[in-house]
Amino acid sequence: MSLADERLQDNFLKEHAQSRRYSLGNPTSIKVTPDGQAVLFLRSGPTSKEHDLYEYDIATGKERKILTAEQLLGGAEEELTAEEKARRERMRMTARGIVGYSLSHDGTQILVPLSGSLYLVDRVTGEHRELASEAGYPIDARFSPDGKKLAVVREGDLFVMDVATGEETKLTSGSSETLTFGAAEFVAQEEMDRMHGYWWSPDSQHLAYQETDTSDVEEWFIADPANPDKKPDAWRYPRPGKPNAKVRLGIIAATGGETTWVDWDREAFPYLANVTWEEKSPLTIVVQDRRQTVEQLRTVDPADGSTEKLLEETDEAWINLDGHLPEWLPEGDGFLWSTEKSGVWQLLRYDRDGKLVAELTTPELNYRGLVGIDKTSGTALIAAGEEPTERHLYRIALTADGPAPEKLTTAGGVHGGVLGSKSGVYVTFGQTLEGSLSYRVLSAEGEALGKLDSVALTPPFKPNVELVKLDSDPEMWASIVRPRGDWLAKHKQLPVLVSVYGGPHSQVVTADGYRYLIQQWMADQGFIVASIDGRGTPARGRDWERAIKHDLIKVPLADQVQGLQALGERFEEMDLSRVGIFGWSFGGYFSAMAVMQRPDVYHVGIAGAPVIDWHDYDTHYTERYMGLPEDNAEGYDAASVLTYAPQLDRPLLLIHGTADDNVYFLHSTKLVDRLLHEGRQVDFLPLPGSTHMVADPDLSAILNLRQIDYFIQHLHESE
Repeated sequence: MSLADERLQDNFLKEHAQSRRYSLGNPTSIKVTPDGQAVLFLRSGPTSKEHDLYEYDIATGKERKILTAEQLLGGAEEELTAEEKARRERMRMTARGIVGYSLSHDGTQILVPLSGSLYLVDRVTGEHRELASEAGYPIDARFSPDGKKLAVVREGDLFVMDVATGEETKLTSGSSETLTFGAAEFVAQEEMDRMHGYWWSPDSQHLAYQETDTSDVEEWFIADPANPDKKPDAWRYPRPGKPNAKVRLGIIAATGGETTWVDWDREAFPYLANVTWEEKSPLTIVVQDRRQTVEQLRTVDPADGSTEKLLEETDEAWINLDGHLPEWLPEGDGFLWSTEKSGVWQLLRYDRDGKLVAELTTPELNYRGLVGIDKTSGTALIAAGEEPTERHLYRIALTADGPAPEKLTTAGGVHGGVLGSKSGVYVTFGQTLEGSLSYRVLSAEGEALGKLDSVALTPPFKPNVELVKLDSDPEMWASIVRPRGDWLAKHKQLPVLVSVYGGPHSQVVTADGYRYLIQQWMADQGFIVASIDGRGTPARGRDWERAIKHDLIKVPLADQVQGLQALGERFEEMDLSRVGIFGWSFGGYFSAMAVMQRPDVYHVGIAGAPVIDWHDYDTHYTERYMGLPEDNAEGYDAASVLTYAPQLDRPLLLIHGTADDNVYFLHSTKLVDRLLHEGRQVDFLPLPGSTHMVADPDLSAILNLRQIDYFIQHLHESE
């Protein structure tokens, strides 16, 4: 047995990897049935990726297994196309088996896609039948509102199938490698949180669908160096300043026929951010300009495709999209909309004509997102939290003169929820800093109706973590994880590891104990592990986040340095003469920049899947923060790791998957090439066949060992 094999027998490290950070076995994809009598969910075993479909009966308090992947596959291997693999990559999904399902609006039928087939399941009996088709692999299959039909994308075209007869109608034609119908384009999936490319009309008679033309988008190839006989995969990848996919929206009858194309100024607003078509409300679209400083909410006349502006938002820096809005009120007399105009996210109510009716949340509540509208009580469930480290569920009135918001989750932590809008039954789930986890089922009145069981493994320890508000300017939140055992009794000071992200849309300092499990393991090897959320991260208001406009590193790096120094002044056990930094994706970018720009502060770095040159990342993300290259050439240079490569004189380990289709492997190879030509030393660890996520649990465990060894080598052995 090799040394690596022996160390991988460490119970925690093995469990942490095999259980996907102790998440496998938790209920996912939770849905309340329309009658409020049951809750559906998916769940795997504690160390299995294979998910099955379950139902929790509220009246009896019992759960039953409705369907398993094994029943459908009969022992055969699950098959995924390249398109489906890419779609799951966009969703950051590593699960297998039954990973999604569609529930009919009356709650009697369930549609399950698996391994290239669609299965119709009777929810009560569990009986199922395959909806056979020879038209190709199904993508994004969903019921019509009346439950009599379903729509699905196959080989780039949109189809409608009659559920009773299985008869399938092809609505579009002419799809090719560069022309597709009914599927969201790459940047919509990756950056706009929009996974759908078609939408049913409320009466089930028509569909709105997206046409995507990628013929002008650059074509990139991902080869498999471990299998040189395999043909490279080709992907259309839009880079800053270069052509995007061309998107337009059409409306077609569910029986087929001519398409009515929706008319808006697509030159001025090329991004289709959201589409909503709900009962008693108009078809509405959210469109955005290329620079992402203007977005419009427009109503659509399905008869002729004409549109009218209902609402417009502007921001001189950029507009943050809320992909879950607008949400039309049940009677169609208005809609909910979120905005940062006040400097903090708020939820607003508008009437049908786009006139402001009420501000439903105060700036102090720090609105985070809409869970849903409770039709039984005329209220809404939202996520919010006054402290940026926590997220809670609240019930709010939909009128300006309604009662004050009611906090539904009281334990400090990070909470979410799912609402059955027709019944008012809702499910809360959340994690606390102490590591407790719960899935509670409650009535509209807040009465406890039961709970969903998790079969996830219980971590063998609770992290020794402390969240602190720093005495800094600006005021920042940080976490500090100290080692267990007698490390601090034997050593006055210990070297510090900084676990960093440092960029938009992600926080690393939250009251979620599971986040710090691997940090505790690292700390137990003789370190203090710290994290800091500086400017540019979410949940602290508009100005806080937009401080990074046109330069993704200057302000975040300055904040991280100041935060680390404030921690060192407060906690004497932190040895700031021995500091390592590590992160993945934006955190990998940050780590590389930190050791190059501030070697006086950061003495060793590990950069996982780092963006190296922002010219080589996608349009929608990069241009939102950096602007167009033609408008900010100096900013792109200043934010490029290549600019600072000649300065590297600290140990740096680069880790990157060769099959990464988000941050391409190109990034790390460009940096390695530059460093070699500059005569600088770098350690490079390519991961053959891995994407942006490390899906292999064994490889995940090995990487944790490799990283801690790197820090021990350069921070402990230098004592």
